[in-house]
Amino acid sequence: MIRKAALLLAALWAAPAVSAVECSDAAYKGNRYSICEVDASEEQLRLFLRDGDGQVYGHFSSLDTALAEEGKALAFATNAGMYHSDRSPVGLYVEDGAKEMRLVTNAGPGNFGLLPNGVFCIREARADVFETLAFAEAAPACTYATQSGPMLVIDGELHPRFLPDSDSYYVRNGVGTSADGRRAVFAISRNAVTFHQFGSLFRDYLKLPNALYFDGNISRLYAPEIGRTDGGRRMGPVVGVVGAAP
Repeated sequence: MIRKAALLLAALWAAPAVSAVECSDAAYKGNRYSICEVDASEEQLRLFLRDGDGQVYGHFSSLDTALAEEGKALAFATNAGMYHSDRSPVGLYVEDGAKEMRLVTNAGPGNFGLLPNGVFCIREARADVFETLAFAEAAPACTYATQSGPMLVIDGELHPRFLPDSDSYYVRNGVGTSADGRRAVFAISRNAVTFHQFGSLFRDYLKLPNALYFDGNISRLYAPEIGRTDGGRRMGPVVGVVGAAP
């Protein structure tokens, strides 16, 4: 009996910790999505852009290879904000406390400049989506931050420019956060959707008060739990959860 108890304890100690990242596929109002929810108070949620030599990672595989050298691995990742042709961030970008690009508050071309846009900010044990001007006023000390646009949901309301009858359909991805900063929910559509449909997913299905659009044409997901390890063109900023290597 004692031997059995000892073996059971040994097995429990050897078992891997249960991840606070949960990915699943879902359907909402005729559209299909892949959704990954992260407990920001428990998981190591980080942004990535360049390796130690200053080279852009560009692909999930390059990032995972670099992490493996540290005895770590990606548990989940997705592209995280818009970038220029050289993969440098269009707006604010902070990685491990170091700022690469400043906050951009003025309107401009493309989705990024469709105000209001916003910032995804990762701090100690929490993650938050802020509207850009609210972010500038609050000036939170983000360990990691990426600016993108447009906002999808702003204090419980859809972006004012989103039209229910829009004919602009793309595969889209983004992130929403809970009021307490604990839930960070990342979603990517599995079919082309409008901004109104995508914003409604975060507000009405995921019940999140604030959400931010990341991108459309290059939207990709790394979620082995549901069989997603998307490849394609080189990306700019990436957000991911880091865990121990298997």
